[in-house]
This record gives sequence, C-alpha cells and structure tokens, in this order.
Amino acid sequence: MKSSQRDKTEGRLHEAKGKIKEVVGNAVGNRDLEADGKNEQLAGKVQKKIGEIKKVVGK
Repeated sequence: MKSSQRDKTEGRLHEAKGKIKEVVGNAVGNRDLEADGKNEQLAGKVQKKIGEIKKVVGK
C-alpha cells in the first residue's frame, strides 16, 4: 500500500474512533473522553490531508 493511501486510511480510522469516543463521552458525561475524541478526530483529519498532499506531490 502506498504511503499516501495508508495515511488516508489511518486518518479515516482515527476520525471514526474519535467520533465514537466523543459520542460515548457525551453520553456518560465524561468531558475528558469527549475532548479526547474530538482531538483524535482532528488528528485523523490532519493525517488524511497529509495523505492527499502526498498523492498530489507523488510520494
């Protein structure tokens, strides 16, 4: 698997895990878990963008 595709896939995975953490944290009233989920979603979006940039650059 190319580096760019791997980054995009891992980014999507982190976004999904982050969304789950955010929803669960909100449901149980755990603000730390909710914030952790939001942070993981953001990290996933960044990683996905890096994959897109690598594809354009050709790495």
